[in-house]
Amino acid sequence: MVDATTTVMASWAPIGAAIAIVGSAIGTAWAQSSIGAAGAGLMAEKDGKEGQVLLFLAIPETMVILGFVVAYLILTMTPA
Repeated sequence: MVDATTTVMASWAPIGAAIAIVGSAIGTAWAQSSIGAAGAGLMAEKDGKEGQVLLFLAIPETMVILGFVVAYLILTMTPA
């Protein structure tokens, strides 16, 4: 049986999933912009730091992956 609460939850679920993805993407972009600027300065000053800068640029990408996981959970756990 479908009641009013289930219908409201199902209608707002895609919006919540979109907010999860967009929020994580904006957070990642903000973090990577700061890391990229600092990394460019580091590579200009010292040779051989490219791998370290690349690692530091890859770490914030986990936020986007977690945003996709949260969006998936929102969409799959909402009663239809």
